[in-house]
Amino acid sequence: MDVEIILKIAGIGILISVACQVLKQAGKEEIATLVSLGGIVVVLAMVVNMISELFTSVGSLFYLF
Repeated sequence: MDVEIILKIAGIGILISVACQVLKQAGKEEIATLVSLGGIVVVLAMVVNMISELFTSVGSLFYLF
């Protein structure tokens, strides 16, 4: 597993949590919720891409034998 992906996910999480805290302090709870959902979608898209690469690798491995 690449450390770069883990650091990207952690960075996104930190940025989203800071943005949500700022928005909640400003009284924009609805926008904070949308920002957190957007962050979850971005991270899930990254994870789905990694899972598809895993399935491709496993499939190619079994076709070799």
